[in-house]
Amino acid sequence: MDKELTIKYQEYDSIAELNSADQELMQQAIKATEGAYAPYSHFKVGAALRLSDGTVVTGANQENAAYPSGLCAERTAIFAASAQRPNCRDYESLAIVGCNAEGQLCEASPCGACRQVLLEYEQQQKHGLRVLCLLGNSRVREVKSIASLLPFSFEF
Repeated sequence: MDKELTIKYQEYDSIAELNSADQELMQQAIKATEGAYAPYSHFKVGAALRLSDGTVVTGANQENAAYPSGLCAERTAIFAASAQRPNCRDYESLAIVGCNAEGQLCEASPCGACRQVLLEYEQQQKHGLRVLCLLGNSRVREVKSIASLLPFSFEF
């Protein structure tokens, strides 16, 4: 029996179309790319995670010659938030941006491992974790829940 899966998402033509809080979150993710350590891929990724109290925790990808010992920006941010605020399990939004070897902003989306990790945090809080991904220089894709990016996931 054939079945079909669809994913709802929103796209914005520019960061300027986002509300002011999301614009700021995207700017913090862009700034977070400066903390990336990417000597092998030359692809820098920045992430900014907003908690329900408005606190923003950032992360950047960290590569290592002993691949896969590095860590993606998204997991860096959510693990830092969890370590710094162990009693806070209320994550609101995550912005993700990429920066290529030429220093140009480019598309970035969570890898499979990040999707699974983020989904577990989302399941713990029992509501969606919004994800904003920069698509090139200014367009933005928004999903209301990480679950929509990983429909056949491990569940606990």
